Amino acid sequence: MTGAPPRAPTRAEYCVIACAEAWRDAGEILASPMGLIPSVGARLARLTFSPDLLLTDGEAMLVRPDGTPEGWLPYRQHLTLVSSGRRHVMMGASQIDRFGNQNISCIGDWERPKRQLLGVRGAPVNTLNNPTSYWVPRHSRRVFVEKVDMVCGVGYDHAAAHPDTARFHRIPRVVSDLGAFDFATPDHSMRLASLHPGVTVDEVREATGFDLVVPDEVRPTRDPTAEELRLIREVIDPVDSRAREVGS
Repeated sequence: MTGAPPRAPTRAEYCVIACAEAWRDAGEILASPMGLIPSVGARLARLTFSPDLLLTDGEAMLVRPDGTPEGWLPYRQHLTLVSSGRRHVMMGASQIDRFGNQNISCIGDWERPKRQLLGVRGAPVNTLNNPTSYWVPRHSRRVFVEKVDMVCGVGYDHAAAHPDTARFHRIPRVVSDLGAFDFATPDHSMRLASLHPGVTVDEVREATGFDLVVPDEVRPTRDPTAEELRLIREVIDPVDSRAREVGS
């Protein structure tokens, strides 16, 4: 008698896979995922195709994927990793534009904003000193905008205007609940790199507030392997917290 077949991968699990791919073969660098699904993705990468990845508890320790300490990361060492490009952050974005400029500070004019958000925080330092990717759980025109109201994370156009300060600047990918995106275009404008299953190009275009670069053939986000699904469901996130961030 055989058991029930495994459940098909969910949209949230495809998002985890797309986030994990940001750290593929990264070597011994510090992963700094901000948000639930990026954190699951970083831990999955460490357990599979990026075994040298360093994970932190966000305070003073290096940790294993299960959260147990494996080393000390004093603040001075953390800053050394940041300033030398040996860190890859995945941040959130309240707004992001075609060149990867990110806003988490305010909506509307800075002197009289309609909404106050987190503030600039460490976004400029992150983007100028080490690779920075982004995670957006709800892809919409309110987030993917023609021009951000305030530049917090530095995009490719602003980095090009000040090359001496941006030698480590790189935005490897943007992941949303609809697909994955990169900047592999001549002018570094955002390109649709993959679609999650069940999503169409028209759906992505409709939810994007600028003219997105779409190649003639858009590949699907890769399927998780059986072992990756086991790790996600049984080891990393057995209570299915990921489903609260991205539904089916």
